[in-house]
Amino acid sequence: MCSWCYAFKPALKQLRQQLPHEMTFSSLLGGLAADTDLAMPSEMRQQLQATWQRIEQKVPGIHFNFDFWNNWQQTQPRRATYPACRAVIAAHSFELSSSKDKYEELMINAIQSAYYQQALNPSDNTVLVKLAGDIGLNEQSFQEQLEAPETQQELEKQIAQTRQMNALSYPSLILQIDQSFWPVSIDYLNSDSIIETINMLLEFE
Repeated sequence: MCSWCYAFKPALKQLRQQLPHEMTFSSLLGGLAADTDLAMPSEMRQQLQATWQRIEQKVPGIHFNFDFWNNWQQTQPRRATYPACRAVIAAHSFELSSSKDKYEELMINAIQSAYYQQALNPSDNTVLVKLAGDIGLNEQSFQEQLEAPETQQELEKQIAQTRQMNALSYPSLILQIDQSFWPVSIDYLNSDSIIETINMLLEFE
């Protein structure tokens, strides 16, 4: 549910295809906004709409459905992204029993499509459970995993890892070399510049 992360997806896809074969790519959930039942203040709604507008101007091909904000009384926005994070973790847990589908990636795509294109609210567990069914998971089993204590524990673990790596913005790219962590500047338009930075850091080491 980070709009800048959504905007970075095309460049990230290119980047992953360009990475050296010996390099391992992994993703972590930073959490972003903790659980809350409080409605999002109007000032924050306006701020996020302005962010979406800036992204559309800066990153070609990225578009948002502003009905999410225009119909805010129906969508009931909350500053809560932990539910969506737990949904990604819950979906990943089903990959162990399936070598065919990458449910974590499918869930990320489903959440972003629901939020940015369909004007649905992924802060709501009911929406997340429906999305799980859409990507081929059993909804009851998914809901149990979504609400399981170990799912929250895994989220807390990943958040702690991101802080240890000093990945404090969204999105962040961190290059780990042995036990050292190196921040990599993000380019939303060109993955070549990111590769250049990575290669420079590798040569430096």
